[in-house]
Amino acid sequence: MPELPEVQAHAERLTQQFRGAVLQRFVPFNFTALKTAVPRPDDAYDTPLLGVGRRGKYLLLDFGPIHFVIHLMQGGRLLVDTSQSAKPRNGQARFVFADGPALLLTEAGKERRAGVWCVATDALAGPPLNRLGPEALEYTPATLAAAFAADNMRVHGFLRNQRHIAGLGRMLANEVCHRAHVSPFAMTGKLGAAGAAAVHAAIVAAIDDGLTYERTRTDMSSSADRPGRVHGRVGQACPECGDTIRSVSYSGYTVAYCPTCQTVGKVLADNTTSKFLK
Repeated sequence: MPELPEVQAHAERLTQQFRGAVLQRFVPFNFTALKTAVPRPDDAYDTPLLGVGRRGKYLLLDFGPIHFVIHLMQGGRLLVDTSQSAKPRNGQARFVFADGPALLLTEAGKERRAGVWCVATDALAGPPLNRLGPEALEYTPATLAAAFAADNMRVHGFLRNQRHIAGLGRMLANEVCHRAHVSPFAMTGKLGAAGAAAVHAAIVAAIDDGLTYERTRTDMSSSADRPGRVHGRVGQACPECGDTIRSVSYSGYTVAYCPTCQTVGKVLADNTTSKFLK
């Protein structure tokens, strides 16, 4: 799933290309694409796009009094659409402008979870964005330490939980834990101020590296493209110590880690019923 660096860089690219484009119509290709009934997309017609922003993993298309809030989920993309074919492959919805190319929301696969919310700008604090916690880069070491102390859970799970911290996902959780030299299964309540400071520094560094890479691209990367120290590198050598990168696999994702850097050399059992290192 695209995370903060991918979504932020894509918002910047789309702003540069589409700012000022006047919305002519919004075309959903199936009934699951538009998640809201009011306000109507028509309320943004004949209005120029002021810019594309981001909140967590959501893209925000700003048409003044109306925002289109878009979540790409796992397989979604918001693509520049020059052909505007009647039946685009994987097409979920299209933003048609008075001049120039359109924007096409696509989603690969069969889940059809990506979607668009049409939201009055003065109601952006409501659904769906009201489910999000603070932005990842809004935290300070002190506020992160307080958040850790308030909810004792595995740090990898904390980092992925959008109600706790908005914008991070599975890849960045792996990368942050490795940079901070903490076990992905360490409990947040035991990390203390020093542990929170290390995690905070790792968050900032991992996002900065991700943004630097994404801003060199002309499109949003796929998960296989994104450079990482441990994520997607299971079985390879750790770039810091040379130990073999290991993993704990779940049905939907993989936790990657370096035993030497993160778990005092211990290899974690690769099944969901093990008692993991705390």
